[in-house]
Amino acid sequence: MSRPAYNRIFGLALAALVFVADQFTKWLMIGPLQLQARGHIDLLPFFDLTWTENRGISLGLFSADTTQARWMLLALTGLISLVIVIWMMRERLLGDIAALALVLGGALGNIRDRMTYGYVVDFADFQVWGYRPFLIFNLADAAITIGVVILLVRALFMREKREPGHGTGPADRNPDHSAETF
Repeated sequence: MSRPAYNRIFGLALAALVFVADQFTKWLMIGPLQLQARGHIDLLPFFDLTWTENRGISLGLFSADTTQARWMLLALTGLISLVIVIWMMRERLLGDIAALALVLGGALGNIRDRMTYGYVVDFADFQVWGYRPFLIFNLADAAITIGVVILLVRALFMREKREPGHGTGPADRNPDHSAETF
């Protein structure tokens, strides 16, 4: 199996792991911890569990309060997820694939919530001395954010290796001896 194919399989497995971990944490909040009924659980001086129903997208924007708006938002996020899968299958480098996998797994977790409940379950409430640097979020949101940051950092600071045929190195003169990019 080629290295890019292995990287893609790893990416799909990572996306599945993020999805399962996200759904497990949400199951814990809804089931055993009964967070919806309790509303809030104090844990640490800087981290609590607080039940929040996010009916919009990031930062609660574009709230989908009607059934039609909910399904339109589902269709849009589903289309974005499809684009991410296609992008991930075209990538060769593990760093890019892993970042896309984080975004995909998180997006699928939030899509499932929206389909099942009509909203995304958020519960992670991080604060520092009473200041909340983030809105209340979930594991899927964290994975999406980390994936996007990795993609941005890689796009801005990583030098792209040239594909064979686009440069002047030995691999470009003899494509049979080209090195795979990781």
